[in-house]
Amino acid sequence: MKSDRQRVPGAAQRNANKPSLSWPLIALRCAADPGPRLLVRERTGVPRLRCNAPPNLALAEQLLGGVLHRARDTWPWRALIAAAIALAMLSPRPAGAGDIEEFYRGRNISLVIGYSVGGGYDAYGRLVGRYLGKHIPGDPTIVPQNMTGAGSLRAANYIYSAAARDGSVIGTFSRSLTTAPLLGKADFDSRKFTWLGSVTDDTSVCVTWNTSAVRTWDDLLTQPSTFGGEGAGADPDIFALLYKNVFGAKIKLVSGYPGTNDTVLAMQRGEVDGLCGLSWSTIKTRHPDWLKTNKVNILVQAAQKREPDLATVPLASDLASSEEQRQMVKVIVASQAIARPLAAPPEIPADRRAALIAAFDQTMKDREFLDEAARLSFDVNPVSATAIDRLLADAYATPKDILAKAAQAIAN
Repeated sequence: MKSDRQRVPGAAQRNANKPSLSWPLIALRCAADPGPRLLVRERTGVPRLRCNAPPNLALAEQLLGGVLHRARDTWPWRALIAAAIALAMLSPRPAGAGDIEEFYRGRNISLVIGYSVGGGYDAYGRLVGRYLGKHIPGDPTIVPQNMTGAGSLRAANYIYSAAARDGSVIGTFSRSLTTAPLLGKADFDSRKFTWLGSVTDDTSVCVTWNTSAVRTWDDLLTQPSTFGGEGAGADPDIFALLYKNVFGAKIKLVSGYPGTNDTVLAMQRGEVDGLCGLSWSTIKTRHPDWLKTNKVNILVQAAQKREPDLATVPLASDLASSEEQRQMVKVIVASQAIARPLAAPPEIPADRRAALIAAFDQTMKDREFLDEAARLSFDVNPVSATAIDRLLADAYATPKDILAKAAQAIAN
């Protein structure tokens, strides 16, 4: 009887004569895959892993040649498989959920809100902030920070140009700022923001307080009135100027109020007759008493389609008397589809971008979020990041002559 020592060389010889690819492939895996392991080949020809050796990418590249050389003597399909596996092993690995979780664990994410506390953007932003963090790997804390100024243009400029581009800052600002650069009201390129989505679309309205002599659209065209604004690019300013310069409304615009709440207080005190660009959702959620007791007059609405609750209120696009007016109204009203947007700075890492967008989408389906939104009478009709990108691409394709006339129409 032959001993084991005498049989081993024969086994090794037989294994060596087989057209097998296992040795180079396993060696390649050992060298390229991160993890402390060492591969040794026993005399039987069977590869085996031992621990406590660091990965060696240089060795992996050298072994790739061995895989392809061994594959040359095998069936063609095995050669192709071997090459594909080898190349896949040497390809850079994408960042996984673990990397994202590690970044966000224990971290605060700043939620910059471009308006003062208590307004519609603030209320929607804080609502999303209460639930967004739990859908981001690592469970970061969302910290709202109000940054008022120029109708939220200050906040938008900060997010676009100054905020950290690492996924630790997000923000919400006026929907009108998404198309403001096309109308000469902002210097950034809206398409470059990292859009997470919008909680809903919306309708903007012009309102006056019940003490004002201006009670209807016809009154707005015939009687002088004073309307409050917040700054270039803000909804109240844009829509007041649209109705003044395109349709001939006798509006005097008094701009510079810090936010919607401040403009509303000015209206209630009689400093101004009213304001335009006020969200219908804000009236329903923050001021339902206005509707119950007829404290305001709703003069006109601006949206891509008529709001069912406002069936008797004129729609801005229906008031256009020419194709040119209709196109101008269309580009100005386009932003109403992005009523409560959330965005991060441009060029954040791709994996964190994907994580934030996924977290927003999951938040929009979160049962606790939806229940609280319902209790607050907040509209939730989500607009995806992809839909926002598509809408902005369409807006940026508007003919330049129409954009120039629309920009002139909302110039004070």
